[in-house]
Amino acid sequence: MSERDMRQERLAQLRAQGHDPYAVTRFDRTHSVAEVLERFDELEGQRVTVAGRAMGRRGHGKATFLDLRDGSDAVQIFASLDGLGEEEYSRLQLVDVGDFLGVRGEVFRTRRGEMSVKAAEVTILTKSLRPLPEKWHGLTDVETRFRRRYVDLIMNPEVGQLFARRSQMMSAVREMLTGKGFLEVETPMMQVIPGGAAAQPFRTHHRALDMELFLRIAPELYLKRLIVGGFERVFEINRNFRNEGMDRNHNPEFTMLELYQAYADYEDIMGVTEAIVATAAEAVCGGTRITYDGHEIDLTPPWRRLSIPQALEEHAGLDVMDLLDDQSAARIAEERGLRMDGPKTAAAVLKKIVDETVEPKLIEPTHLTDHPVIISPLAKRKTGEPHLTERFETFVCGQELANAFSELNDPLDQRERFESQALERAAGDDEAHPMDEDFLEALEFGMPPTGGLGIGMDRLLMLLTDTHTIREVILFPLMRPEE
Repeated sequence: MSERDMRQERLAQLRAQGHDPYAVTRFDRTHSVAEVLERFDELEGQRVTVAGRAMGRRGHGKATFLDLRDGSDAVQIFASLDGLGEEEYSRLQLVDVGDFLGVRGEVFRTRRGEMSVKAAEVTILTKSLRPLPEKWHGLTDVETRFRRRYVDLIMNPEVGQLFARRSQMMSAVREMLTGKGFLEVETPMMQVIPGGAAAQPFRTHHRALDMELFLRIAPELYLKRLIVGGFERVFEINRNFRNEGMDRNHNPEFTMLELYQAYADYEDIMGVTEAIVATAAEAVCGGTRITYDGHEIDLTPPWRRLSIPQALEEHAGLDVMDLLDDQSAARIAEERGLRMDGPKTAAAVLKKIVDETVEPKLIEPTHLTDHPVIISPLAKRKTGEPHLTERFETFVCGQELANAFSELNDPLDQRERFESQALERAAGDDEAHPMDEDFLEALEFGMPPTGGLGIGMDRLLMLLTDTHTIREVILFPLMRPEE
């Protein structure tokens, strides 16, 4: 007989005795387990009522010890034949590790000095029909933890603590932004034209309107419409969806913070970025000094600024001007043996070189600024250097955390760039930005000078918790179905 069959048999015995665990609708607790432990000196000798999952069981005969854990902590339960009586103690023998129990009893300390609750009454609140793994954290197949996150959370309290810190981070960032006058908004998840980023979208179909829609790759163009409409500071923390490869830094569904501030430029937004990350670090780590991948990192503002032209010269020995036309860029790609997935356009080659030769070397917090126009279709040109834009990406330990611009608000320039992107799409670049006439119309009504920012919140949490795969910081990451 399997363990599951034996547990079902014990359930049948309980029901035969008139005690159906699944019939219990509620249970009143007087204290959480953490409260019992924290206030032990005050509560010792008093009656409390606690509830949680049985995580361990020891002893037999006339005394049984149970480890009871709720969402706050774990405490030992001492149950005896004398304390419960023969009928209830006999029913306790039908309890399995994993069952939910309600316990009423006296707070006391055992002879060995362990803080415990001496049970006077035990109620089986839910029967666990599947056994918990004995050494879940030690499994070599880590994907099993992500497939059955609920078991991961049961067996590894530190995982639950990580997601509690995620919630604290989000709350702290929201509070900081609203304190600076930003309004939190929500924009469409399904869009007619997927814009605001260079990525492949997921497609869906609306039957009533008989039209194709896309899960958004970014909320950018809708948030900018709000700036056109008169909101001066807006932000959104929500999901984006990108139909791209999966690796330790990428999940098709992820959480992005995106904000826009009227009458600000990318220099202002660098300060906002630093404040957001510092606020998140305080919430998660208690300070701005962290350790990631063996590196001691100080996130205290201000951070280093490094322009793309400087970075290319310093780390790749290249002049950015040599990478701004397709012919020259293709020649450099051939000379350097770059492996390209698509056409060797200037934009693709430039991005490839920056990705491989510059970004991995940006360990200390760094704003990589002044990106060329050819890779920044939504950013404002830099005064005096029209081939560059007022754009920056933020890197820590070689990982991109943020992307930001002085937003392009010239509708004529924006149209030209969309047309250029359309040519790239025709040449085979599926991630080039599509033409969006409705957004261009909005710009023609006038958008004030604006700074915008996007921060990947999953990656930020990875940095602050020294975590090295995005699947660890997403409760239910996308997984291939089990066969």
